[in-house]
Amino acid sequence: MVKKILVLARKTIKLIILLGISILLIICAVALFFKPIYGVTLNGEQIGYSKDKSKLQAKINKYMESGDGQSNVAFVQMEAMPEYKMCLLKRNIVTNDDEIFAKVASSGINYYTYYAIVENGEEKAYISKLEDAQNVLNELTEKNSENKNNISIEQKYETKLCDFVTSEQAVANLYKETEVKKSTAVASTVTTRSKEKISTSTNISNAAPSLGVSLAQPVSGKLTSRYGERSSIRSSAHTGLDIANSTGTPIKAAASGTVVFAGIKGSYGRMVIISHGNGVQTYYGHCSSLDVSVGQTVSQGQVIAKMGSTGNSTGSHLHLEIRVNGSALNPQKYLY
Repeated sequence: MVKKILVLARKTIKLIILLGISILLIICAVALFFKPIYGVTLNGEQIGYSKDKSKLQAKINKYMESGDGQSNVAFVQMEAMPEYKMCLLKRNIVTNDDEIFAKVASSGINYYTYYAIVENGEEKAYISKLEDAQNVLNELTEKNSENKNNISIEQKYETKLCDFVTSEQAVANLYKETEVKKSTAVASTVTTRSKEKISTSTNISNAAPSLGVSLAQPVSGKLTSRYGERSSIRSSAHTGLDIANSTGTPIKAAASGTVVFAGIKGSYGRMVIISHGNGVQTYYGHCSSLDVSVGQTVSQGQVIAKMGSTGNSTGSHLHLEIRVNGSALNPQKYLY
């Protein structure tokens, strides 16, 4: 009985050894002729193979944050993000990370940032850099002390660059324009008095321009920063509203539309951008988490994200913007 057990044990051990050797040979053969790499797809289409998924994705993320080094690029909005799947391919298959990156990058939309000099609510000149815009503001304030409270800087985000002027040109043109207005006003006053006539003027309405879409408050909370204000972490005029509440507070779509961006965007942190048609978009920044993806259709009141403090932020809040054709409007004229 013992002998039978020993014989059986020896056979079992031999079988295990043979099985182990076979598995090892198979692994060696696979390693010799095949290699593990990532198949990459974009919008369901195979676009290549990557040997280093992390490095490739890090390069794409960096590109989304600042573009390819072009002047004034604030961020790049991708139409779609690549998907990765581990697979084994023959060693003679060449990986093409650079080509994959180029294809992903080509689907992106550049958003440029620059600065508008605003006088009495009207954009008068566009400056490439914040430092130059601040110099223009300082000089105009000194030259035109009577109107210093009506001159400001507004940061713009557009998909196309406009024509910039130098700080010297901006100061010269705007100061000249101010002097012409003063002269015209004086001449008009003299003419009116001499002729004893009452002139008529066109009433300028301060009413908010119609958006063609009805907006609802996306979140409840305390209004902590208004449109146009500056703060210790913001040198330029505020392009939206900040509404504070606890982290995780649901953020809802202000109106029905299509999600055109959902991800991380520089100082905005995690954000969602919804397009409502006719150039109208709403921005939801500093979110802790996102509940929607690019291309998704959302309805008014649908939860799209959770409140947080990501990006350039000092506490849990929602940064809300309303933009029409890329230009920021005051959300308080429509909400809150």
